[in-house]
Amino acid sequence: MTSDLTSAPVPELVRRLAIPAGTGFFFNTMFNVVDTWYGGRLSTTSLAAMSLSFPVFFIILAIGSGVSSGATTLVGNALGRKQSREAHTYVIQSLSFTLIHALLLMAAGLALAPAIFMMMGARGEYLSQALSYMNVIFAGSPFFLLNFVMNAIHNSHGNTKPYRNFLICGFFLNLVLDPWFMYGGFGLPAFGLAGIALATILIQCLGNFYLFSRLSKSGILTSLQLKELIPSRKPFRELFRQGYPSAMNMMTVSIGIFVITWYVGRFGETAVAAYGIGTRIEQIALLPIMGLNISTLALAAQNFGAGRIDRIRETLRVSLRYGFAIALTGTVASLMFSSELMGLFTADSAVAAIGSGFLSIEAFVFPAYVLLYISISAMQGIKLPGFGLLIGLYRQIAGPVLVFHLLSVVLGLGLAGIWWGILTVTWSAALVVIVYVSHTLAKLDKEQITI
Repeated sequence: MTSDLTSAPVPELVRRLAIPAGTGFFFNTMFNVVDTWYGGRLSTTSLAAMSLSFPVFFIILAIGSGVSSGATTLVGNALGRKQSREAHTYVIQSLSFTLIHALLLMAAGLALAPAIFMMMGARGEYLSQALSYMNVIFAGSPFFLLNFVMNAIHNSHGNTKPYRNFLICGFFLNLVLDPWFMYGGFGLPAFGLAGIALATILIQCLGNFYLFSRLSKSGILTSLQLKELIPSRKPFRELFRQGYPSAMNMMTVSIGIFVITWYVGRFGETAVAAYGIGTRIEQIALLPIMGLNISTLALAAQNFGAGRIDRIRETLRVSLRYGFAIALTGTVASLMFSSELMGLFTADSAVAAIGSGFLSIEAFVFPAYVLLYISISAMQGIKLPGFGLLIGLYRQIAGPVLVFHLLSVVLGLGLAGIWWGILTVTWSAALVVIVYVSHTLAKLDKEQITI
């Protein structure tokens, strides 16, 4: 399969890659909304069990993010250097690398899930429901991770449409399978909450077949031999080196959610509920940015391999321009309609009031998220994933622990101090990113001139 990521106009490429990827992320978010809605229809305990499972489920997402970013970077770099044989090796080895990690994750998850949930306070029916859901998810984790890596392989070749197609079809299948597997019928017993997990795994399994068939038909996997799947030291070492920091960066997000929730929780359940709703609105507003992350990573990876630092700079400029336009739209909407947006999710006036206060400050953080996400994706593409991990440790853990207490308690700003703390930490991280990325690209320019 030929690729024009190093030659076609950058704005055209960004749109071609980002729009399908962003569309896919939207339907993936709606997939999760459907699961949550059906979980709530079962019982409050079922819904709580799903919520309790999220931090554990996030481990699968973090590992998936790591293997996919590593595969995109290494395959893309090889393609940019016109080393098709090397790219093929990384494609095959990334599949093997992912399968091994998926099996290890499945075994560890099934063995440790009871202890993890009990440590989180689950007992009795609550524990039973959480395990019924996550045991199925862990058992099907290989399907999740293989979809992640096959999507990464497609992305590295400049094609984000197959995964979009899978996510759209998966969403509509989920609408049918969730109630069927939950309540039973047509020869199936009622699986309850486990039925939601079974529906998810079945869809992921179907995605494996579809994405693999697209790899075969595109010419990326025309000559797969089983012996090529035998782990090789160098590709595995490189995949680990590129993927591990990205996976750990994703894990900092999970820890960061816990840190913020702990501080907000000191102001009561109403504040926690308001924060939860506010972050959902924020995620929806920033959803299109996820497509720009994918396009930036793919373009940076191939053009770094090709030695086209000028095109990496242009990719950043174009992606940031699109991203700021999206962020501005979200900022204006959050400032003008914060009460109405909160009202879509809650009828509690106290929750809505606190959430509106959160959105009125958080709206000004949206552009900082754009800077962070897109710039870190570019750094991953040029084989510097460790930088994203360092920024994640500061933004999600170290910064909040220091700033939240100072603003909320020492200066007496209360709950608003946490909102202002998020703004302060995020923007300070974004400014560091600007300096680092500018310095890194200038250094690459000098090295290129010297060569």
